[in-house]
Amino acid sequence: MDDLMAKAAQAAESARVLLEHADADGACDRAYYAMFDASRAALLAAGHDIGKTHRGVLNAFNDLLVKDGPIPKEAGRLLKHAEAFRYVADYSDGTVDLADAHNMVEQAQSFVITIRSILERPDPGAGQAPGMMRP
Repeated sequence: MDDLMAKAAQAAESARVLLEHADADGACDRAYYAMFDASRAALLAAGHDIGKTHRGVLNAFNDLLVKDGPIPKEAGRLLKHAEAFRYVADYSDGTVDLADAHNMVEQAQSFVITIRSILERPDPGAGQAPGMMRP
């Protein structure tokens, strides 16, 4: 889990650097992966399988941690939003607007911070983050 959060933080920083160089598509790609890796870390911390596909991870994150779980619903919306921008950045003929990339990078940084704070909250009864306990 710690390794995934480190990857998430590094991807968020890479997104910021790419944005500074006006690489909107690259920044969106890295922003998405920052959120994706943080999502995988949250799933692992909760004792869930992290899945084998992007769709599987995103669905599990929303179904298991967002709907009735400890992750704010806004985080689930941000992750879906990031996926859409990554698709444009990586697979479409168009490019992401620099202003949209700026928003994505900010959202990714916020997402990673939110997930990290949830994972680091102590649970006096079990020593794990609230709502992140294994079934």
